[in-house]
Amino acid sequence: MTVTQISPGGATASRRGGHLPPIPPGRTSRETQVAHPANDAWEALLSAHASLMRRFGAQDVWEDLSVKEYDVLYTLSKCPEPVRLTELNRHVLLSQPALSRMVDRLADRGLVSRTTDPSDGRGVRLALTGQGSEVQRRIGRRHGRSVAQAMLAELTPAELRQLEELCARLAKAGTRSE
Repeated sequence: MTVTQISPGGATASRRGGHLPPIPPGRTSRETQVAHPANDAWEALLSAHASLMRRFGAQDVWEDLSVKEYDVLYTLSKCPEPVRLTELNRHVLLSQPALSRMVDRLADRGLVSRTTDPSDGRGVRLALTGQGSEVQRRIGRRHGRSVAQAMLAELTPAELRQLEELCARLAKAGTRSE
C-alpha cells in the first residue's frame, strides 16, 4: 500500500517512493494520511522560538535581569505613555499575577515607576524610569546584535522580510480575536 501525504503547497509524496520518513512507532498509516499544514507550521514556529530563546537566554548580555524581566522593560520602552498592568499583560507571555509580582520587583529596583491613573484614582500606570530606560537600551543593544547574528546566519534578507510579514499577519489576526 502506498501512503500519500499532501504538502502545504498541494504536492504529494509517497512513502513507498522513500520521500517521507517511516511511519513512527505506535502510529497507524491512517493517521499519517491526513496533512496538517497549519499545525505543522505552528509547531515549527514554536520550535524555532524555543530554540532561539534558549540560545539567547544562555548568552551573557542580561546583566542582573532575567529574559522575562528584560521583555517587560522592552515592552514598556515601546509604550509612548504609561500603561496599566492589564495593557502591559497583553504584550508579554506571563500570567497577570506573575507580571504583577515582576513589576513589583522591577519597581523596587528603580527600573519601573508607578503613577496613579488620572482617569481612575484606584488604578496605576506603569512606565520605565530613567534608570530603567538606560538598562533596557544597554541590554537591548547587545541582545539586538545577537538576534541579528542568529537570524542572518540562517535566513536571507528577503526571507527575513517574508518572515516579518507573515508574523505581523498572524499577530494582527490574534488581536482581532481578543
